[in-house]
Amino acid sequence: MTDRARLHRDDVLRAALELLNEVGIDALTTRRLAGRLGVQSPTLYWHFESRAALLDAMSVAVMQQSRARLSPDPQQPWQDWLMADGLSFRRALLAYRDGARLHAGTRPGKAQREPIEARLRMLHAAGFTPVAATTLLMSVGRFVVGWVLEEQSIQQPDTLAAAAIPDATQYPLLAEGWAATVGGDADLLFERALRLLLDGAQARRR
Repeated sequence: MTDRARLHRDDVLRAALELLNEVGIDALTTRRLAGRLGVQSPTLYWHFESRAALLDAMSVAVMQQSRARLSPDPQQPWQDWLMADGLSFRRALLAYRDGARLHAGTRPGKAQREPIEARLRMLHAAGFTPVAATTLLMSVGRFVVGWVLEEQSIQQPDTLAAAAIPDATQYPLLAEGWAATVGGDADLLFERALRLLLDGAQARRR
C-alpha cells in the first residue's frame, strides 16, 4: 500500500495541530510534519497543495473542534449572539499555540459561505444593511484575532506589568485605567472591550 493510500487527510491535520502546539507555527514545516507521519514530503501534497493550504485547513479544523462560530439562533438577540461568537472564537484561538497567527490572513472558503450568509441574514433582519452587517462581522473577527495575537505575544507576565503602574500624581487618568486593565482578569477585560464594539454597532444601526 502506498503512503498516500494509507494516510488520510484527517491524520495529517491531527498531526499538524499536535506539532503546532509543540514547535509553533514558524517551525511547522511540511518536511517536519512528513517526518512525524513517517512519509515523504510529496505525500502531503496529495492532500494539501501547499503549506498555506495546510494552514488554512488547520484553521478550519480548530474552529470545528471547538464548535466556535456556529450559525445563529434566529430567536437570539444579535448582540447576545455576537458576544457569544466572539467569546467562543477567542477560546478556540487560545486553545492552540500561535492560534491567532494560524487564523490571521485566512479567507472563508465555499464551505463557510452558508454559515456567513446566515449571520448576515440575522443582522439584516435586525436593521443592518448588507454592507454594514458584513463590516460588523469582519470587525468582530479581526478584533478577536488581534486581541489574541497580543495575548499570545506577551513578553513578560502581567503580574510584572501590573507592578509598573504609572505615578498617579503625574498621570492620574492613565494610572486609573492601567490599574483596572493591565494584569487584571483577562476574560473580563476581553468581554468589556468586545461589548464596547457591539455598543458602537448598535448606535450606528440604521
